[in-house]
Amino acid sequence: MLIHFENVVPEPLHGVANPKSEVWQTHLELQPHKSYQVYSPSGKGKSSFLHIIYGLRSDFTGHVKLNGKDTKSISVDEWAVIRQKQLSIVFQDLRLFLELTAWENLLVKASLYPENKDDELKQHAELLGVSHVLHKPAHTLSYGERQRIAIIRSLIQPFEILLLDEPFSHLDEENIQKASKLIAQKAKDQNASILMTSLGYEYHLQFDEKKLLG
Repeated sequence: MLIHFENVVPEPLHGVANPKSEVWQTHLELQPHKSYQVYSPSGKGKSSFLHIIYGLRSDFTGHVKLNGKDTKSISVDEWAVIRQKQLSIVFQDLRLFLELTAWENLLVKASLYPENKDDELKQHAELLGVSHVLHKPAHTLSYGERQRIAIIRSLIQPFEILLLDEPFSHLDEENIQKASKLIAQKAKDQNASILMTSLGYEYHLQFDEKKLLG
């Protein structure tokens, strides 16, 4: 998927966006099959950047295009298809169903993709050290455990770009390494891109380019 940003500024950042930004108020092109890290301190719009690409925000000036089509002209039905087949995401706030178990959170997503196998999900949970909490309500899990469940959930579906919003903020080094390896392998299997926001740490992922957000 080819992404263009043309002089984009989220409304909350009007007049305060960093003039040195390589994302806001400039021309940005994110090429297919390349991976990017977008970094900045807190409060500079990292989540807004990903939410704009994912179609959750339209309160910005400028133009964003996905494969040449302006996001503000994409219909609700078209967005649904894009999110099912082209864009997957790990939200910073995770957006799990807290009343459901961790396993049920995975099954909600997996039910849309019959080709997924329970065994593979369980293998991912074992790898990331959360197999013992799969049948516990999500609200009882630590934030780091929830973060790992959200990562597994994002890898269930096919994608051309995986959007990661500070995905490792509550993980220790060992689990960051394991999660990074799993993410990288899944992206490689699909010849897909990774687009990650962070405070600047690369963790253990390889990026073709890094962009200063603000």
